[in-house]
Amino acid sequence: MPIPTNHSKPIRKTAKESAFNQLQQWIIDGTLYPGEKLNDTDLAEALGVSRTPVRESLQLLEVQGFVKMYPGKATQVTEVDKESITELLPPLAALQALSAELAIPHLSKETFVLLENTNKRFAKAVLSKDYFYALKIDEEFHQIIVDIANNPHISSITASLQAHVRRLFFHNSIILTEKSIDEHNEVIQLLKERDREKVSAVMRENWLRAIDEFHSLTEE
Repeated sequence: MPIPTNHSKPIRKTAKESAFNQLQQWIIDGTLYPGEKLNDTDLAEALGVSRTPVRESLQLLEVQGFVKMYPGKATQVTEVDKESITELLPPLAALQALSAELAIPHLSKETFVLLENTNKRFAKAVLSKDYFYALKIDEEFHQIIVDIANNPHISSITASLQAHVRRLFFHNSIILTEKSIDEHNEVIQLLKERDREKVSAVMRENWLRAIDEFHSLTEE
């Protein structure tokens, strides 16, 4: 199993948190490829931690659906089901829409400046076709709103769903388009107007549109 050795060693949060974050990232970006068997001893050596945090991280990753553990046999990276986009995006869209509603009472001028600057960076990445960077900025944009909504349950669930969405992106199931730039601007304007109903609808559409785009892509 080829495991990278040239990555930066984990900064000590806890060994388990660091191991989990790095393993999840390797699975998302395909460094640890779908179907690959994982050896906790090799992973522990690569990460510079003991086997215990690696095993604990693999258990968490199994709960999230990134690996499958077969007791006494092996642990494998799960396959990528591109059709799962139709299962992932509706709940994520609903939570993001709710976040926009909940954020409204806590908005400030600084918030709008941050959202506008973030969308400008997003637009620049999309227009230059740097889609990987655009995805990261898109996540930043939506995370600003989730953070302002200040609901820990929403934050936790969206983070888990977002990780799967990110994995689908790396496996070419999601495409970012210029339409998202306009939708982000519309979200900002509706937040300024404190229009809960409309901002919720636009936010939901911003996420669900990716399902139609995916189906259009697979039909070509």
